Amino acid sequence: MTADMYLPHFVVKQKLTMMINRYEISESDEAGNPTRLMALAEQKRMAFKEQVTFFSDAGKSRPVFGFKARRKLDLNAGYDITDEQGAQIGYFKKDFGASLLRSTFHVEGPGFAGSGQERNQVVAILRRFTDLPFLPVHFDFLDTEGKPLFSVERKMSIGDRYRVTVPDQRVDFRVAAAIAVGLDALMSR
Repeated sequence: MTADMYLPHFVVKQKLTMMINRYEISESDEAGNPTRLMALAEQKRMAFKEQVTFFSDAGKSRPVFGFKARRKLDLNAGYDITDEQGAQIGYFKKDFGASLLRSTFHVEGPGFAGSGQERNQVVAILRRFTDLPFLPVHFDFLDTEGKPLFSVERKMSIGDRYRVTVPDQRVDFRVAAAIAVGLDALMSR
C-alpha cells in the first residue's frame, strides 16, 4: 500500500522569528537539496494548546494539513494529524517516561504503527545537561516489526534544518512532515 501523498525525501527549514516558529517544507533531491515547496507552517510559541497549520503558500490562502494537541498543557499529550478537510490521517505522542533519557515518540498512520527515538543515547543525555546548539538531533522511526518508517536528521545551519527520509511508502508526506515539525517545536520547550 502506498500513501496518498508519498515523498521519499524532503527538507524542513525553520525560519527564525521572535514570536512564531515558521517552517518551510520542500521536496528534495537525493542529496537533500530543496526542489519544490510543499507547505509552509507556523506555530505560536507559548500556546496553551499546541496547534500547527500547514499552508499551501506564504499568503496562507489555503490550509492543507496540520496537527493539534488533544489536551491543553499536557506533557504526555497526543497530537492528531489532519488533512485539508479535517479528517485524521495520523497521530503521534511523546512517551514522557521513555523520554527522560532519550526522547521517544509513538506514531500511527493508515496501515502502520511504530515508534521513534533519538539515534544516539550519548548525544541525547548531553542535550539534557548542556545548551550546545550544534549537537545533532536525529530520530529513527520503526514500525512494530522493526522496519524503518522514516528518519529525521537535523543538519547544521542557521535556524534548524532537517532532512527527512521516508523509505516506507505507507507513510504519507503530511504525517512525516507534521512529526518533523512537531519534533522541533516540542523539543524546543
